Amino acid sequence: MITLGAQVFNGFVRFDRERRPQPDLIESWEVKPGASEWIMNIRSGITFHDGRSLTPDDIIYSLNLHRGKSTSAMVGQMKHVQDITKLSDHQISVKLSRPDAEFIYVLGDFHMRVVADGFKDWSKPIGTGAFKYDSFTPGIRARTVRNADYWRTDGGFVDVVETTVINDTAVRMNALVAGQVDIINRVGKTSVELLNSGSGLKVEKAPTGWHAIMAARMDAAPFDNPDFRLALKYAIDRKALLKTLFNNYGTVGNDHPVPENDPNYNSELPQIAYDLDRAKFHLKKANLGSSPIELTASDAAYEGAVSAAEIYQASAAKAGLDMALKREPIDGFWSNAWLKRPFCESYWAGRSSALQMLSIAYKSDATWNETAWKDQAFDKLLTDASAELDDAKRKHYLWEAQRLLHENGGAVIPVFAHVLEAHSGKVKGYQIGGINDLFNGHIPELVWLDS
Repeated sequence: MITLGAQVFNGFVRFDRERRPQPDLIESWEVKPGASEWIMNIRSGITFHDGRSLTPDDIIYSLNLHRGKSTSAMVGQMKHVQDITKLSDHQISVKLSRPDAEFIYVLGDFHMRVVADGFKDWSKPIGTGAFKYDSFTPGIRARTVRNADYWRTDGGFVDVVETTVINDTAVRMNALVAGQVDIINRVGKTSVELLNSGSGLKVEKAPTGWHAIMAARMDAAPFDNPDFRLALKYAIDRKALLKTLFNNYGTVGNDHPVPENDPNYNSELPQIAYDLDRAKFHLKKANLGSSPIELTASDAAYEGAVSAAEIYQASAAKAGLDMALKREPIDGFWSNAWLKRPFCESYWAGRSSALQMLSIAYKSDATWNETAWKDQAFDKLLTDASAELDDAKRKHYLWEAQRLLHENGGAVIPVFAHVLEAHSGKVKGYQIGGINDLFNGHIPELVWLDS
């Protein structure tokens, strides 16, 4: 759905290889002193697929889709938008109820797409993107065709894009080898060599913010005990999990959600390693008896999540921590288990900046606060970081926020995984990196086929 959205629609801004916001339908922007007002200039000469011209009213309507009683996943990130007004035929003002020096990053999220003022028929999407909607069967396939009037000259080269859902990794990889598809994402990390040995195929890899997590809710016993949480962190063999499940395509995590390639990554925190003595020490200090805990595991979280739970179970047992596994089916996992079970596997695809990632998953009032982490000092650090326009000062706040999670939080984050994608040799212009798979969903727009 991320790449289909990127095919049909443009965003307000888009992210480059280094995760920096670049102009899209918002051509340029200025943040006023105090970071509570943003002036945004709208690109001119843009038409929707039905011939309508882009206006500031379209931008305002599209922003408002994520405010108020909307069911958008971005409502929490847009709560502080106080007022949006049109200043001219090509300029708007966005006023915030609190300072936010990184508000432009929010507008680059993959949920944030631009439609025409009053648009409601999502079964027949109309955007300004490189491709026009043709057909869509949910969970199976989608088809888009080239927009001959696309405004960008650096994209929209192929005539047709067919996006097919192939959930089984082996089948997906075989489809590429057999020439049935040109590009695949989520290459199986334990079988990359099969593609490397295939004639004319190329594997692409890059670090991302994707990370696995075992989320312990701090509002439920025994996870409300800080020593027990530390025992959980020292009882997982991160290196074994990285090697066994990810074929070392990634890095070990340090129990906060900011990846090493983020400019605000705290590089001075000591790495939490598999340490049976320290796990036993904190387990004894917690003094909670020997009752087993239950970890909810499902491959709905990510492929191999159940195996990751089994590795964790085995390593924790050596520290005297009795961990039972509750295996959940893929269907219904996100509605029945996630955010409900006290100790549950999940994953995060990462976000555009450290501040956004920390806010969306760990702020006290965050909708997706899966560890029930509530810390006033942490919240104030995020508030201070949001208000700070000086990069060095903002970095100080974000480093301290990561330290608090690292030392006290309920997130066990064992692995950050590299993105692995593959394509045939006839695919040219391929780019790797950014935030989400397929260069933030834009690969169909960027590539062309060598005839």
